[in-house]
Amino acid sequence: MLSTATDPIVIAHSPDSDDAFMHYALTAGRLETGDRTYTHLLKDIESLNQWAFEGRYPVTALSIHAYAYLHDKYALLSSGASMGDGYGPRLITHDPMTADELKASGKPIAIPGKLTSAALVLRLWHPGVETVEIAFDEILPAVVKGEIGAGVLIHEGQLTYGQEGAHLALDFGVWWGEETDGLPLPLGGNGIRKDLGAERMAVIAKDLKASIEWALSNREEALAHALQYGRGLTAEQADEFVGMYVNQLTVDYGERGRQAVRLFLDRAYEAGALPERVTPEFID
Repeated sequence: MLSTATDPIVIAHSPDSDDAFMHYALTAGRLETGDRTYTHLLKDIESLNQWAFEGRYPVTALSIHAYAYLHDKYALLSSGASMGDGYGPRLITHDPMTADELKASGKPIAIPGKLTSAALVLRLWHPGVETVEIAFDEILPAVVKGEIGAGVLIHEGQLTYGQEGAHLALDFGVWWGEETDGLPLPLGGNGIRKDLGAERMAVIAKDLKASIEWALSNREEALAHALQYGRGLTAEQADEFVGMYVNQLTVDYGERGRQAVRLFLDRAYEAGALPERVTPEFID
């Protein structure tokens, strides 16, 4: 359903520190946006991916993997991307082992949702992998307890797995960079519903970009807000995590980021992991 021009615009995103950081200025009224007001809704990324098939929210975080199935309903805003530039989701194990040893073992690997980009990059690395879906914030505890031998971590667990006692087998951002001459790994983006129309999409794109720029220029205040979504991160760790996923590529994909998204989707199609070749559409 289309909202009216005076209704708050819902931005749906994950309950993590980097998303909270980038959207803070909009949802806290730190920006002049005319008659446009914004509210946010927090939910795990796999739920947001699934809800996007209904077109439930006008602006929503999407896995780039999920976007491949949603490009008829949503375009990608040029701002708000999560890109792993030399780092990314981390494949961890209960017992120390190399990535090749894990692959050869045939052990099932926990993923945070079948439409997450973490699941897709895992499949590109290991096409025959057996996966088990577990909520993103339950994967690390499950691996540490030995309930499953390996899992792919997204969000804050990428920084805390070592102190919890898990072992790193592979950083998918490093692997992707080696496969692509140093391109960043596309993970998530902000989708905007196409039925809003070109003019409204452009205005929302401008507001979101301004929100990210405001947060980067007012880092201390935005970080203080983001820390409440850090799930146990220290202030220093939250600062590090936000720095990983809110940066110049988040302000705008740029040609390098756009190339990475196109290549990620192309390689997934060529590997048989997507049913059709998708040309991403970016809204400036």
